[in-house]
Amino acid sequence: MYRITKEFHLSASHQLDHLPADHQCARLHGHNYIVVVELAAESLNDDGFVRDYHDLSPLKRYIDEALDHRHLNDVFGHSKVTSEFLAKHFYDWCKQHFPETSSVRVSETPKTWAEYGP
Repeated sequence: MYRITKEFHLSASHQLDHLPADHQCARLHGHNYIVVVELAAESLNDDGFVRDYHDLSPLKRYIDEALDHRHLNDVFGHSKVTSEFLAKHFYDWCKQHFPETSSVRVSETPKTWAEYGP
């Protein structure tokens, strides 16, 4: 199996206001998120790629225009905008645009992340 990954960055705030008031994530806060998209294929295309990295430009545009420097609760219309939620959201978005998508990882910090894939 061939695999490629590409990393994207965004800064955004969120608030998990369904948590107890003394939980640090219940307060408004932000992260410098890192989104890592993995694509996989059994064979390479005619150009020798799983997919050309340049083909992933629409994801960069989506992140920059819809999510970067925004309050994610407002963007998604709820307060359960966790790393797990974002990993699945990005996976679903990518799978629609790039059928080779095999997983998506979303890091909130260098030591924490959530991953979604079949």
